[in-house]
Amino acid sequence: MREPDPLSTESLDDLEAAIGVLMVVWGRSAERIKPKVSPSQLRALVVVDRHGSTTLMSLADELGSIPSVTSRVCDRLQAAGLLDRAASADDRREVVLQLSRDGRRLLRQFQRERQTDLKQVLNAMPPRSRTALLTGLSAFYAAATELDLPDAELA
Repeated sequence: MREPDPLSTESLDDLEAAIGVLMVVWGRSAERIKPKVSPSQLRALVVVDRHGSTTLMSLADELGSIPSVTSRVCDRLQAAGLLDRAASADDRREVVLQLSRDGRRLLRQFQRERQTDLKQVLNAMPPRSRTALLTGLSAFYAAATELDLPDAELA
């Protein structure tokens, strides 16, 4: 079995630069959605969407936050009509969170905005480079999920 190629500092620098551009795309896309939500609110919506429904405690754990802070984020999202809360049928002390119809609409808009920006960059690449990038990103994603990194399914 062959050892993986050692990663050079230059390769890691290039990867970090590319990730920086992806973060800019994410941020620009988030700025264009209406209503405006903070990055922490958007992240909470994405996590709730990924699970379909979740408890406040599970959301706090996944966000790496404390329940009181997460509860305030959810208060603002509920007030904006983006999140629905209900007491759990199993345990009335637990709060169950789900996206509202407007919350789902907002995330669909966010996805369309992101994809528009990503397509623009991908279309500017030569087809062979684009294919290599997408193949590499698929392998990167698979490795990240294999390592069970938090938020490996963020988007």
